[in-house]
Order: sequence, then C-alpha cells, then structure tokens
Amino acid sequence: MDLLHCISPIDGSTYVERPLAVAAEIAAALERAERARGPWKATPVAERVAIARRAIAAFAQRETALAEELCWMMGRPIRYAPGEIRGFVERASYMADIAESALADIRLPEKPGFMRMIRREPLGLALVIAPWNYPYLTAVNAVVPALLAGNCVLLKHSAQTPLCAERMVEAFVEAGLPSGVFQYLHLSHGDTERLIQADSVRHVAFTGSVAGGTMVERAAAGRFISAGLELGGKDPAYVRADANLGHAVETAVDGAFFNSGQSCCGIERIYVHADLYDAFVEQAVALVSQYRLGRSDDPETTLGPLVRAEAADFVRGQTREAVEQGARAHLDPAAFGLDRPGSAYLAPQVLTGVHHGMRVMREESFGPVVGIQRVRDDEEALALMNDSPYGLTAAIFSQDEAAALGLADRVEAGTVFLNRCDYLDPALAWTGVKHSGRGCTLSRVGYEHLTRPKSFHFKTVP
Repeated sequence: MDLLHCISPIDGSTYVERPLAVAAEIAAALERAERARGPWKATPVAERVAIARRAIAAFAQRETALAEELCWMMGRPIRYAPGEIRGFVERASYMADIAESALADIRLPEKPGFMRMIRREPLGLALVIAPWNYPYLTAVNAVVPALLAGNCVLLKHSAQTPLCAERMVEAFVEAGLPSGVFQYLHLSHGDTERLIQADSVRHVAFTGSVAGGTMVERAAAGRFISAGLELGGKDPAYVRADANLGHAVETAVDGAFFNSGQSCCGIERIYVHADLYDAFVEQAVALVSQYRLGRSDDPETTLGPLVRAEAADFVRGQTREAVEQGARAHLDPAAFGLDRPGSAYLAPQVLTGVHHGMRVMREESFGPVVGIQRVRDDEEALALMNDSPYGLTAAIFSQDEAAALGLADRVEAGTVFLNRCDYLDPALAWTGVKHSGRGCTLSRVGYEHLTRPKSFHFKTVP
C-alpha cells in the first residue's frame, strides 16, 4: 500500500499518514459523482445555498482544532492560523450570498411571439487540486462556488495538508449534502494526471506551480474542458514619492513576510521612489528585525518555518547569489536563532543594491526575503513592475488616487492594489495574467467559469 506522509515543518515528525487511493477507489468516486450529478443539478439554487450555509457554520465551529492542524501541517504560526478559517467563512459566505442572483436566468427583452433566455448550466464534475500554503483559502475559491453552481466536486489536496480536504468534506456531509456531490481523494501525482483525463471530469481548478499548471494543460489537451489555473507570482510594490511612508513600510513588510513569504500574492520585490528610498529601507529593516522566528505552535512566534527544508535552502541560495552579485543583506540570520543550512527555519532578509539581473528579483522566492530597489520616477517603476513573466497582483502606495489609477491601468496584473496588498476580496474577480495563470474565481464573474451558457429560443405557434 502506498502511503501519503505529511511531515510537519515544526519538528520533522510525521503528523499525518494516509493511504493513497487505488484505481478501484478512484473509479468508485467517479461513479458516485456521476450518479449524484443529475439530482444535484436539479436541486434549486436556494437549497444548495442553505446546505452551504450549514456547512460553513459547521466548519466555523471547529476553528480552534482546524487552526492547530494547520499549524502542524504547514507551519503557520498558531497566533495567525485561525485567520485562515475566518477567511474561508468570509469567502464562502459571500459566494453563497450572491449565488441566486449570479446564477439566475438571463431574460431578454420581450419580443412578440418569442420567449428568449440564457441559462447558466453546471459543467458537471469539477476536479479541484489545492496547494498547502493557504490550503483552505485556495480550495474554497473553487469548491464552494462550484457546488453552488450545481457541479459535483472532487478535491485533491496537497500531500502536506491532507486533513484540509477531509475537514471540508466532513462539514458538508454534516450539513446534509447528498452522497457523491463532494468527495476527496488522496492521490499520487500520476493518478492525479490520469484523473484529469477521465471522461466525467469537465473542469479542473488548479492552484500551484507553473510546472503543475503545465501538467494540467497537457493532461487536459484535446478534451475541450475548462481549466482555471492560479500559478506563480513575483508580485511587486511601488512606493511613490507622495506615499504615506509609515503606512507603506508597515503594509509592504507584512505583505512580504506574512506566512514566511509563502503566499502567491505576497510582495516579493519593492520599488521605492528615490525621495523616500533611504527612509523606507531604514524603517523596513527596523520592522523586520522585530520578527520572532520560532516553532509554529509557540504563541509568541511571528515567523514560522518554511514548509520544507528544501524550500528554505532554495531561498538561501537566491539570497547568497544576490549578495555575491553585489546586493547588501541588512539582517544577520544569527540574530534570529534556528536558521542554519538544511533547516526549514529561515531568518527574514531585506536586500538592497538589487537589480533584475538577480534571480531574487526575477524568480519566485516563496520565502521571507524581499529586494528593495531605488527608482527615479513612475515610468521606471512601471517598467520594472512589468518586467516579469508573472502577473498576479501588484501594489501601489500613493496619496494621489488619480495618478495611481493611471499607473494601475498600465500594470500587467490580475489585481492592482492601492495602499494595501496581499488580500483577496471575494467580491472581486481573482485572476492572473502571463505565467500567473488564467481563468477566474470568486465574484459574480467567477460563476461564469463554473457554468456554461445555454440559450432557449422558443417561438409561439398558434
């Protein structure tokens, strides 16, 4: 029997062990979904919403236990872990709030002798492949809207966070969701790829690496099914000369280092106007130096370990290479303790003297390091912000909303923030451009990607 092992980054112990699904179990899950598909599609949206609300309430009641599991599975400091449970509730509740209006038939203006409308039909079975870094917040983006739209869902979670899939399904079962509508499978990479090719899978929602997204597109090629891909990021922030300096420092630093930098939409590079550059760097270094690196289960910890030692060593390599190329590292890792080669515990780092010839400014880091580069004006900042294969989010700090809007319109990103960052508003479309992916989740627009239009053109014959 092949087993899934979740190794906790806190102490390297095996936290969860689960058998991987075998071919017969995968086939049985597909068969259950196929049986459930018709009745679930026929269930009125209002009834789907009522079930979802009960599931959300059941999920929220487990906040303390879910937060502790999250802390041990992927290393989120326990003081912050409950925030992800609340974020799940916020996003799921919003999509439930708008479901009936967003999925309502589109009635065209009256035309004598005709009835014309467009109905949003569910796609069928959606396969959701979720990552470990925000295991509930990424999964909820696709799972709950897909269910509300009338689709059945199979959830395959990261081997690092298998309990997240189990807990989500448990909440919906408790809420009375019919059998087969929402299931999870613990799968190998090979079986995941084969599952994408199953005839009954009609939509794939994937959050993860660019390489993983490439696999999804390759596996789905020629099947003419839809796919939503949220992939990598190297999200920039630009601090204009007119920015509120203290707010910009506090917000950008939090955006860069929260969750130990392991956020798809975290800030990974900062451009600061020359007028504010020295003060910004000084304040940013002072703020980052206050982080406490430690075990995630310690309530005093503000910076936990990375998910794996290999991930931490990758960031160490980027940082070391940047310094060799002339960058300046402002923080001494020894001052934070625990940080050593081969360890998942990695001290935060602020780099200056950086440029786009360095990997740390081009390649996704996914760790607690940020490069800060001086710019002379808006045009230079804009060129650098767009000089990336990625385009998930970007942040501008300014007190001139009109100027910021003019810049934001030219930034190549799915979301552009003003005076904030690293936040997902469920009322807005969550999408990326370039290598950050395609498709859309959340908002009213997100429902369009989980349904297909079907037109009804009825003529009255006397």
